[in-house]
Amino acid sequence: MTQLRQIHPLLLLHKLPSMLEQLVLHISQYGYLAIFLLIFLQEVGIPNPIPNELVLLFSGYLSFTGTLNIVVVILCAIGGDLLSSEILFITFYFFGKLIINKKTKWIPISTKKLERLSEKIRISGHSGIFIGRLTPFIKGYVSVLSGLTHYSPSKYGATLLLTSIIWASVYVCAGYLSGPYWCLTERNSPTIKYTLFCL
Repeated sequence: MTQLRQIHPLLLLHKLPSMLEQLVLHISQYGYLAIFLLIFLQEVGIPNPIPNELVLLFSGYLSFTGTLNIVVVILCAIGGDLLSSEILFITFYFFGKLIINKKTKWIPISTKKLERLSEKIRISGHSGIFIGRLTPFIKGYVSVLSGLTHYSPSKYGATLLLTSIIWASVYVCAGYLSGPYWCLTERNSPTIKYTLFCL
């Protein structure tokens, strides 16, 4: 979840070179801790110019090059996602109404929209949470809505664990599998290289 509106990856194409440079800098300096913190901070609601999906894709590519271990990368991603999502769920489970009534700027959508989304969560239940957790741009809000609706903590925890594993594994493995194509295009066309991470 993030305070700023996330932009579709294709619209970020011209920014990818500098963003990838930042990723390389962070990961080279702090390694797996950088992956964990980047994912945790954005999912918990702290603005981050680097989308988490890009963090995972690029970390997968670095695993392909041998710079990182793919299993550890996935575990760091799962850990960051689980911790941040649990914090959001617990916070809004107990203090959701108070936070909404205060209308803090931390939540960039209207109260009415939150109420409509909460109603959808009540109606769709487990399937809605599962699909929402795997959907870019609304993934972070699912924890907030689940807490607001007082969804069963045990059921939410199980769904959270499963979707975190799927989310992290799919993106990291996609970055890993794109490794050969990245290497082929690296010297020929930077545009093609960056486009690989948008697909």
